[in-house]
Amino acid sequence: MTQTAVLFPGQGSLTSDAGDLARGACPELVEQAIAIVGSDPFERAHESTEYAQPAIFLASIAGWRERDVPDVVAMAGHSLGELSALAAAGAVAVEDALRLVALRGRLMQAAAAKGDEGGMVALLGGDPADAERLAHDHGLAIANDNAPGQLVLSGGVERIKALTQVARGAGFKAIVLDVAGAFHSPAVASAREPFLEALRATSWSNPDVPVISGVTAAPFTDIPQQLADALVAPVRWREVMHALYDLGAREFVDVGPGRVLARLVPRNLSEVEAHALAS
Repeated sequence: MTQTAVLFPGQGSLTSDAGDLARGACPELVEQAIAIVGSDPFERAHESTEYAQPAIFLASIAGWRERDVPDVVAMAGHSLGELSALAAAGAVAVEDALRLVALRGRLMQAAAAKGDEGGMVALLGGDPADAERLAHDHGLAIANDNAPGQLVLSGGVERIKALTQVARGAGFKAIVLDVAGAFHSPAVASAREPFLEALRATSWSNPDVPVISGVTAAPFTDIPQQLADALVAPVRWREVMHALYDLGAREFVDVGPGRVLARLVPRNLSEVEAHALAS
């Protein structure tokens, strides 16, 4: 039997049908989210991360419930998706995970507003070592190492503008992302401690299958600490994919929303299968 890894996406994955999927698969959870955030997160997801994160979590849990995935050997989530993966793996009650997701979104939004104006830029193509050098030279942090030739950087808007011009001249495709701040960098450090406090006050269990941490690229050992550290640390997704492979995964299912992570699978691994809920 082919062993499967289940993938849960983060921000940037929301689709137009995500709200309908969530309302159909987990209406009680959608109602709870409305009570927590004060309005329907799907209707306001475009406004800020405060609403986008609960919406993506709801859609991801709905995708997991709708998809019968056999022979699951491990799970992983990209950034926010780590909470979705841990909930799906039984490490935390889904209702508790939703409260943590809503808090995470609020804290990250507040941290981004508190600091200097920041953003993120994706560098595609080119030599990974050159991309890291450009990041260092412009004082930007590596936020996501998604795949060979796909690095996301965080930092001040003016520094991103300067890097974008240089990077394009050096043969990279530089795409400035539509985000509220310099996430996965020290710029949002003020969110870390209050989030850690809430995480430590939450009840956790051993997951049913290993869940790989984006901070360590290994199975979670100290869930609260590693989830809090993930706010300011890079997402080591390229290494996460190889860790899942080493655990025996040869099929990868992205339960969505969207198919962002399914598309990253062949960029990291060969001779494996990748599927998205949308397909």
